[in-house]
Amino acid sequence: MNVQLSTLVIILCCAVVTAIPRIIPFMVIRNVKLPRVVGKWLSFIPVCIFTALIADSFMVQNQSVLSFDWKALVAIIPTLIVALWTKNLAVTVIVGIVGMATVRLLF
Repeated sequence: MNVQLSTLVIILCCAVVTAIPRIIPFMVIRNVKLPRVVGKWLSFIPVCIFTALIADSFMVQNQSVLSFDWKALVAIIPTLIVALWTKNLAVTVIVGIVGMATVRLLF
């Protein structure tokens, strides 16, 4: 597989542009003491993201009928268990990705 230099430069630039808004806020906020109310509010964000991802993956609308993708449920259940058990977003995401990859490989 041959990759042209311009394609490689574009991919690297996209990686940098994507990483900057994800890394800089954590670097800035790391040294700032947030009010307790803000910290409490921010603690709900992983739950909201997880719920939105589940709803988007699990519920499928075919024309006017709402149906469920049962294959996605096979990946969602272990991910939910790990999320509740560890309360660690990184571990939860990794388990979800591995679970969905396994489901797609097997089914």
